[in-house]
Amino acid sequence: MSRSFCSPDSGNEHFLSIKAPEGMDFKEQINFVQKRYREMQKQLHIDPATAIFRRIFLSDILNQAAFVRESELVDGSTAISIVQQPPLSGSKIELLAYHIKSPTLLTKRRLSPNHLLVEKNGTRHLWSTRLCTCNSQTLISAEEQTHEVFHELIDILAEQGATLRDHCVRTWIYVKDVDLFYNAMVDSRSKLFLEQDLTGSTHYIASTGIEGACSHTCDLVAMDAYSNLDLVPGQVSYLNDFEHLCATKNYNVTFERGTRIAYADRAHCYISGTASIDKAGKVVHPGNVMRQLERALDNIDCLLQSCSATLADMMYLIVYLRDPSDFTRVDAYLRNRFPFLPMIIVQGAVCRPAWLVEAEGIAITKNREPALSLF
Repeated sequence: MSRSFCSPDSGNEHFLSIKAPEGMDFKEQINFVQKRYREMQKQLHIDPATAIFRRIFLSDILNQAAFVRESELVDGSTAISIVQQPPLSGSKIELLAYHIKSPTLLTKRRLSPNHLLVEKNGTRHLWSTRLCTCNSQTLISAEEQTHEVFHELIDILAEQGATLRDHCVRTWIYVKDVDLFYNAMVDSRSKLFLEQDLTGSTHYIASTGIEGACSHTCDLVAMDAYSNLDLVPGQVSYLNDFEHLCATKNYNVTFERGTRIAYADRAHCYISGTASIDKAGKVVHPGNVMRQLERALDNIDCLLQSCSATLADMMYLIVYLRDPSDFTRVDAYLRNRFPFLPMIIVQGAVCRPAWLVEAEGIAITKNREPALSLF
């Protein structure tokens, strides 16, 4: 599946999702995904060099990551995320890819193995992927790992004259055994944010904190992040609807429910991982995955409406399920409601056991603010 946002002024953004069919071994599935990816790029008339970001979802990362790294899905000019979150379609691998086809010069420069700097229309975009302690021998606490992972991002931002507070837009945090280690990650992040002047009276960062794993056996926490290094006052706003959802600080977590970045011609609305929660911070519809899914989507729609967008503006959805046996019903519902939307449904436990499903994504809308830079 693919979805595109097109603008003659500053180019087109393309989002593609690909899954392999069941009944193949892993190498055959990689080959299928690579072939289908090439075909989709050809159909959309986009050059492979326009790739900015790929996230590769795997069912068994310890056995599969080496094959992925040797494939054409991984290259030095694209930000590559590889995470163990088993696809629930029956595939061993699924791909989410993001391309930018620009009428103006777009440059990509790798700052380090984990950080890709993309420059377009005078704006620098930093894609940071596979941030972890890279430890397969010594287990250190989730608190320490969270601190290390964030400080790698803080340090690379500082080298570019940027800060976590003013320039990081979005994080994806993967926690191994989330029921056990999530609170430790949250506590460590809260302390670090306080040091970085990210507080309830300033702002936080749009984020998903979900069960997932990298390819190192002793890593409990891993992260991907997106930062815009040239944000200006008035370009950023934060999405809330307090009639439907409470502020995250009300239950002692530190992230924004959504962040909008405005440009002269468009706006990006980054929707954090969103579950079935009400304005009091309580789980809605415990034990009923379909009602929880509906409420989560309603919550996303309310967040989008707060910035004059709707679910119809979503470019993709990633849906996380605690219980794989819920996949068939959830998939049928989503395919019927969003038949043309790139979608990935994976196994990923949410931060509270009572939450059976969580969803996230990005919406893009037209915008007219000539004082801002073009995307």
